[in-house]
Amino acid sequence: MSSLIKIDEEIVTSAVSSVILTGINSTYDVYMIAYNNVEVTTDNVAFHLRVTESGTPNSSLNYDRAVKTLKSYASFSNDYQTNQAQWFIGQLGTPTQEQGNGIIYLFNMNSTTEYAFATFEMTNFNSISQLSGEQGGGYFTVTGTARDGVEFTASSGNIDSGKFSLYGLKK
Repeated sequence: MSSLIKIDEEIVTSAVSSVILTGINSTYDVYMIAYNNVEVTTDNVAFHLRVTESGTPNSSLNYDRAVKTLKSYASFSNDYQTNQAQWFIGQLGTPTQEQGNGIIYLFNMNSTTEYAFATFEMTNFNSISQLSGEQGGGYFTVTGTARDGVEFTASSGNIDSGKFSLYGLKK
């Protein structure tokens, strides 16, 4: 991990509506986000990720994703979404230990001429107290403005706890 340089970190210990990580610029070509032990205040909610531009989350309908979902309680599934207002990165709930964890790599974030894209590797002890994991990727289909950060939110309620870290990958 010596090639990872920590840029920003947020540790949530009481309810917040969102978590924003900043510091993405032209210093690095690839960025990595790690989020650990994320819990929410409302049961059975979607956990989302958006990019920020000039510090403001972009909620335009320009997020596409495709993932393979592996479940401990059912057979695997393929999932995709296009033209969404954010990337879906998990379903979380409120009972003890229902948490989300993941690693996300971000590419072309500082480019104004190319789409930004991400790879996702996530595990969730989800809203039905079962283990699921996803692996896949997504595109943010907008050019013209460099992306400078990311925002995590829940579809309802707040983020109750968790650790969110942004790293740059040395060139």
